[in-house]
Amino acid sequence: MEYVNSVENGEMAAIWLKAEKEATLKKFYAEPGRVRLQPANSQMQPIYVEPDNVEIQGRVIAVIRQLV
Repeated sequence: MEYVNSVENGEMAAIWLKAEKEATLKKFYAEPGRVRLQPANSQMQPIYVEPDNVEIQGRVIAVIRQLV
């Protein structure tokens, strides 16, 4: 992860949701009046939040997975 405080639309980011006091990894999309947090898993629904509830913690630059 690269520690930054802003990302471009469509980038995978580590995001702190202030009201919920939780972090998530989602694709970030700024939309008029809201932010859409899109999961990589197409079976999951996006999360819509107010822009002031979002704090970008960093940009995901690599995903390493171990297959057992």
